[in-house]
Amino acid sequence: MRTIDLRGQTLTPADMLAAVPRATQARAEALATAARIVDDVRSGGEAALRDQAERFDRVTGHAIRVPREHLDEAAASVDPAVRAALETAIGRVRRASEAQVPAPRTTEIGTGARITQRWQPISRAGVYIPGGKAPLASSVVMNVVPAQVAGVRSIALASPPQAGHDGRVHPTILAAAALLGIDEVYAIGGAGAIGALAYGVAQLGLDPVDVVTGPGNNYVASAKRAVAGVVGTDSEAGATEILIVADADADPRLVAADLISQAEHDEQASAVLVTDAPQLAERVAAEVAAQAAVTRHVERVATALSGPQSAIVLVDDSAMAEAFSNAYAPEHLELHLSDAVAAVERFTSAGAVFVGDQTPVSLGDYMAGSNHVLPTGGQARYAPGLGAYTFLRPQQVIEYDNAALAQVRAGVVALAEAEHLPGHGEAVEARFIGPGDGEQVR
Repeated sequence: MRTIDLRGQTLTPADMLAAVPRATQARAEALATAARIVDDVRSGGEAALRDQAERFDRVTGHAIRVPREHLDEAAASVDPAVRAALETAIGRVRRASEAQVPAPRTTEIGTGARITQRWQPISRAGVYIPGGKAPLASSVVMNVVPAQVAGVRSIALASPPQAGHDGRVHPTILAAAALLGIDEVYAIGGAGAIGALAYGVAQLGLDPVDVVTGPGNNYVASAKRAVAGVVGTDSEAGATEILIVADADADPRLVAADLISQAEHDEQASAVLVTDAPQLAERVAAEVAAQAAVTRHVERVATALSGPQSAIVLVDDSAMAEAFSNAYAPEHLELHLSDAVAAVERFTSAGAVFVGDQTPVSLGDYMAGSNHVLPTGGQARYAPGLGAYTFLRPQQVIEYDNAALAQVRAGVVALAEAEHLPGHGEAVEARFIGPGDGEQVR
């Protein structure tokens, strides 16, 4: 990993972002490609999906709509330890997601005038589960459970067909879907899956969904942008990111392990350490080199850690570290600080914050109970991670009686006239004028 020394400089947020650039060129190229793939699916339906499966997944002749028996077989054959872990994760994520559903609330504006704020679930959700470099069975839990908690009645799941499994969706992904009662599953990968969920594929009996969610690479994230406005989407959860803020008391071995844990996802993954302790930086660099050399995905990790999106950043003090983190707005933020619990309030922009050196990102990926589908690319400045609220629509229900309407009658008419929209005022006046000669009835 390269080291960037920002000490002794007065930097704006833009300067800090420029120091560790994200892979914007890769994202730009992915957007153009993803848009073409989505358009092909929209116009070509099943034929386009089969062509994409042959090109990208090296699969032909497979069942795109997954038969029920494939789900049953996967559930029956999954490793018992994996099944137990999935069941535990389901319970934990369900508990955390239930806290995200607001209760209806009625506000009495005045006598006879009330507004009720309620949260309605969408009718149909589409979730995408990656299965390329890593078959993310845990993402089935993270996407499906919040939708179920929100009250979504129809859920379709898409995941890539696997050449190593005779064109089937990865069996662990199928097992997780079966455990959650999902029986509408499609063997479709990448940007094409996002297009299929958004526009539907009549030949497969796949109806369009209302919201598409799920993590993936830059092509999946870009495909979500291509279908925005057609369906709702969660944040563009592209290649993973971890930013660790650490002080001199941090354990370099743990910091290095956590950086590597996210770098193994993808060659475009971002792994960043920010510290005001030069000796820690040196020790982490040495630990990263040693641990990365013996990890299973050594080449993938080496590519991610040597890319421009990964770095060790030296800053003057804790205030500068906080400023850098808040400007960068990482998907995952770890605080390896002696005062981590007290410091967390000062870190305002992150998809999820992991407090203390015993709370690694990999805990959140599986068993913490939090959701691991999180905004990347700086979107944590304004976008949340996936939750039950992703599948809910806030709705206002307004109820006035005639006496309450009379209280604001003059105000509505005055504003309507000021805006040159007299029909607005007349619609209110009609409630107080009889149908005959204009006689007031109230």
